[in-house]
Amino acid sequence: MADAQHTSLIITGLKNAHAMENQALSIMKPQVSRIEHYPEVARRLEQHIAETESQIARLEGLLESFDTDHSTLKDMALSVAGSVAAMGHTIAGDEILKNSFANFAFEHFEIAAYKSMLVLSELGGHREVTAVLQTNLKEEQAMAQWLDENLRDVTLRFASLKEGGQTAKV
Repeated sequence: MADAQHTSLIITGLKNAHAMENQALSIMKPQVSRIEHYPEVARRLEQHIAETESQIARLEGLLESFDTDHSTLKDMALSVAGSVAAMGHTIAGDEILKNSFANFAFEHFEIAAYKSMLVLSELGGHREVTAVLQTNLKEEQAMAQWLDENLRDVTLRFASLKEGGQTAKV
């Protein structure tokens, strides 16, 4: 594949990743604002929000290096989709569990996206892109691992609160 084609694929992937990370923010921010009984979840979401904001900045830097910009339309569309998804769980009696499942799935979506982009970046010889993508990937993998390791505790706390007659949603 010609270098111009690789570059085009990378730029498209970076724009998609930028929109994906904005979607992640639109999912996490409403969640963290509603959490009351799960302080460890709130703390980890706040940490990942900060990581996601850094990921967005890194992606913008890469897009600038290609003398292009992110896609405002993609950003807006995926942010709206993320907000709708986050709001959908607020009516559930087990909101914290549904959010945990959705976050776990979304983290793995992001992991897959970054892994695919890494292949394209390596094929095109874009070392600076590869380094950034690896950094973002590691942060997503760490969040997915945390969610995996903490699902049992979140579920146990949910069940305990529910049994005690307390609001167990968030």
